[in-house]
Amino acid sequence: MSDRLAALYPQHLAYVKARADHALARGGHDLLLVAAGTQTYRFLDDTPNPYYPNPQFKWWLPLTQHPDCWISYAPGHKPLLVYVQPADYWHVAPRDPAGYWVEHFDIRVVRDAAQVRAQLPRELARAAIIGEPSAALEGVAPNNPQAVLDSLHLSRTRKTGYEIECLRRASLKGAIAHRAAGAAFRERRSEYEIHLAYCEAAGHTEHELPYGNIVALNEHAATLHYQHQDRARPPEHHSLLIDAGAQFNGYAADITRTFGHGNPLYTEMLESLNQEQLALCAQVRPGLDWKALHLDSHRAVGRVLQKLGIVRMDPESQLETGVSSVFLPHGIGHFLGLQVHDVAGFLKDESGETIPKPPGHPYLRCTRVLEADNVVTVEPGIYFIDMLLAGLRDGPHAGAVDWAKVDALRPCGGIRIEDNVRATAGGEPENLTRDALRALAG
Repeated sequence: MSDRLAALYPQHLAYVKARADHALARGGHDLLLVAAGTQTYRFLDDTPNPYYPNPQFKWWLPLTQHPDCWISYAPGHKPLLVYVQPADYWHVAPRDPAGYWVEHFDIRVVRDAAQVRAQLPRELARAAIIGEPSAALEGVAPNNPQAVLDSLHLSRTRKTGYEIECLRRASLKGAIAHRAAGAAFRERRSEYEIHLAYCEAAGHTEHELPYGNIVALNEHAATLHYQHQDRARPPEHHSLLIDAGAQFNGYAADITRTFGHGNPLYTEMLESLNQEQLALCAQVRPGLDWKALHLDSHRAVGRVLQKLGIVRMDPESQLETGVSSVFLPHGIGHFLGLQVHDVAGFLKDESGETIPKPPGHPYLRCTRVLEADNVVTVEPGIYFIDMLLAGLRDGPHAGAVDWAKVDALRPCGGIRIEDNVRATAGGEPENLTRDALRALAG
């Protein structure tokens, strides 16, 4: 398996260097410094916070647990990695640099973060320094020039073959874990127990997950980013919505699955939304205006609501009147990669100009036209959120709603189905999530 990554990595690094060359030239810089980031601590405490690396750092190489390291790159030169390997008997220090990426860097090992500055170039007047403020060294402060960042962010949206392979492997880990979560739901476990089953199957500790798991039983599924995990098992298990990911080499999977039990109307709605979600995924290809897919997701939800007799309005009318937004109040998805909500979702071009969201849809996370090798999430949902339903009940379209059916579905909270999909140059999308699930079933 690592042989494939080794074969793909040189082309990936060549792309990263070429895009760095372009970004530096555009910003008027001749040197790029990228900080891995630092270990931070709780306020008035010596307990460390979870460490998460600078995504611009892990774009270059697969180091995700290496604080205080730096990359220095000048166009036409081999990139330099200052690798911090502390002499420390309190903690396990990073191992000696090893792997398919090592030969591509000039690596200088130091034993203390205080020794990093001496290994970096002395003259930094024309350097673009990328990192969080806490990464600053003596005489080296991140300046994060916007022109450079905009260019690098746009470049990151087009994934290399190496990145796509990493995303496939993250998806497989996530698919394995979602199967375990589904089994735990069928065993009538608590949210906390389902979370533990997920982490064990993914091979992740809680802090290794790309984001905090959303594990929502029953009415909790009506809270879009439900943040708790009840220890007690509920009296009834009507539904489970689990939005949970996995990581491989710093690349994220972001998958949501919903399971039902015992409510035939909810089961029918889940099956109908699954078919609509697959049809939305099939639209992912170069040239697709993401705003149009978002609006299509509202029509898809409207079809399900009309088909099940929950809303007696045609899908277009539901979209135009805002009724569909009561049941689908979030965006259809976002870019995915080194970050779960990956960068450049609104950038029109390197100028930094942004593409506005459609009126009435403030939570959309992308407004771009897709290009080949963009990877996105497609995640329609239908929810029964009391505060939004109250406004609908008091509004002019209350008579179009079958409130008895709504009340029958409230104990289930809602549904979300989310796949990770690649737009391919050939046109036919690659659904990383469904491919991983099929591989497990096969």
